[in-house]
Amino acid sequence: MAKTKIQPLGDRVLVKQSEEKEQIKGGIIIPDAAKEKSQEAEVVAIGSGKLDNAGKRIPFEVKVGDKVLISKYGGTEVTIGDEKFVLLREDDIVAILK
Repeated sequence: MAKTKIQPLGDRVLVKQSEEKEQIKGGIIIPDAAKEKSQEAEVVAIGSGKLDNAGKRIPFEVKVGDKVLISKYGGTEVTIGDEKFVLLREDDIVAILK
């Protein structure tokens, strides 16, 4: 994946959602507007980390390149160039896919 021109701050993570495969149910093609977004994503960039009460940085549990499962309604969609990403807090990542 090419380097992005955005650096998340604090405990935020930038991810690129996986493309959802075309769904056909009973011979009916579901239009793009009605399709659910994939919850699978790849971590593209991470912030500097959250601070604890003592002022120390808490390291991220994810790293760039990890395949993750994200919260269905978490984050903010951003467009950089012609690519769409989601900017979310690390808490909105529910699992690392192995």
